[in-house]
Amino acid sequence: MQIAIIGSGPTGAYVLSHLIQSPAPLRIVMFEKGEKAGIGMPYSPECASVAMLANIASIEIPPICQTYLDWLKSRSDAQLAHYWMKRDELHDRLFTPRLLLGEYFRDQLIQVTAMAWANGHQVDFREATEVTDIQTDAQAVVLQTASGATEVFDKVVLATGHDFQSRGTSKRGYFPNPWSGLIEEPIGELDVGILGTSLSAIDTVMAVAQQHGRFQRCANGDLTYLTTARSLSITMMSRNGLLPEADFYCPIPYAPLEVLTDEVVAAFTKTARGLESLYDLFTQELSRADPDYAEKLDLAASSADDFADRYFAERLAHDPFDWARRNLAEVEENKAKNLTVAWRYAILRMHEKLQDMLPALSEDDRARFDAGLRRVFIDNYAAVPSESIRRLLALHDAGILNVAALGDEYELTIGNGRSVVREGNQSHCFDVFIDARGQKPLTSIDLPFSTLRAALLKAGQDYPQVDAAYRLIAVLGFEDRIAFGAIPYLMHDKPFVQGITESHEIGSAIARGLLCDIDPGSRRIRRLWA
Repeated sequence: MQIAIIGSGPTGAYVLSHLIQSPAPLRIVMFEKGEKAGIGMPYSPECASVAMLANIASIEIPPICQTYLDWLKSRSDAQLAHYWMKRDELHDRLFTPRLLLGEYFRDQLIQVTAMAWANGHQVDFREATEVTDIQTDAQAVVLQTASGATEVFDKVVLATGHDFQSRGTSKRGYFPNPWSGLIEEPIGELDVGILGTSLSAIDTVMAVAQQHGRFQRCANGDLTYLTTARSLSITMMSRNGLLPEADFYCPIPYAPLEVLTDEVVAAFTKTARGLESLYDLFTQELSRADPDYAEKLDLAASSADDFADRYFAERLAHDPFDWARRNLAEVEENKAKNLTVAWRYAILRMHEKLQDMLPALSEDDRARFDAGLRRVFIDNYAAVPSESIRRLLALHDAGILNVAALGDEYELTIGNGRSVVREGNQSHCFDVFIDARGQKPLTSIDLPFSTLRAALLKAGQDYPQVDAAYRLIAVLGFEDRIAFGAIPYLMHDKPFVQGITESHEIGSAIARGLLCDIDPGSRRIRRLWA
């Protein structure tokens, strides 16, 4: 069987690592638009710097050939020092620079490729090769590349990863996303506005701050920011003006839930249920996990529409940097004691379960979920490394960084070298403006492959519809031929699908489907996926 994998980041790497278990020989070709296969856009030198931390530790990363921690320990002292790391500080919950994680995935891909050839498979790479269209005929799938060349396959896996479409017009001093040249662009001592306060926005702050100073460790472990840039001002902006909280300690792998069991989730999805039923299960789980927290929020009197307000209320009553300092101290103390905050852990364990239940909701109920509970889950699982919070605090203490709340309605005017954000009677003016709100869900119309895009739209699929193995459903000419693992296009139906663990789950499911197509009766394949 001839299989193409478009995209060689984590999702593509996990697909390949499982496919090479096939008892039948395969020919696999991986297409990578970038210069080097295996790295993935968020972990590449074009999109990241040493100061940008990944918010996932070794203990959470599904290994390919070896764990991330074992791989880190095999690096030289000089390599570690290049990434501001020391050997005696390595542990399985350490957060490392994104660039280093990219090196890990490339190395793992190289090792997997060697294993594939040893097992009788043929694996080739097309680096610096952009696939521009995907077509089908009666016998095969045809890929066309930017050079005009074509290649023919039996199956195609879309694993293209992050895709930041350009937002708005291109003007001087405006970046539609952090990956549109910001890493290479010199930023002067100017007023810089950053839309967003999450991890992508923190990366953006680091990209600017690195150009004007450096962080220095204090005796107590805190950081100071040393700079001579007296005119530099950075403002992060979001609807509520909240900073993310620091990553908290919890047992991994996750303990099973008591209320939201697999059986309960499966039963919910088979029957038309409303948001109130979903919220009732959520509150039951949360109340059992942490009765004191449930009482504090008066959970019995809450609703799916006001829970987010109750959840964020205490943080909103404090200055964001004061809260960040307090939260950091709490988190670090809990880590030192291996102490788990029950309500945080319960919400973290529930987010994927509730994601599986969302298809059962009506359109109106889904909109209500997105407006309320979705924000809570994202805030919980998108907690950032403690070191990222230390850096934000250091920049704020140096008089460089502030946070602004924009509310629900604001106006953004992008100009050449001057952008203005208006909310109510207040205006914020910036010399440089960066939209750093992170990956947004994409629709079928955003697909760069014109033939596949037309087929999806003709099938009435504004968002690609896939089965459990991520095979396209009811798209004439493409069914059972395309495994659709491009995360931005799955986010409408799976709003929490981002991250390396999700890449592993998607890659595993895709490989399982392909292996069953290759030899559905194979005892070995059934044993692999038992």
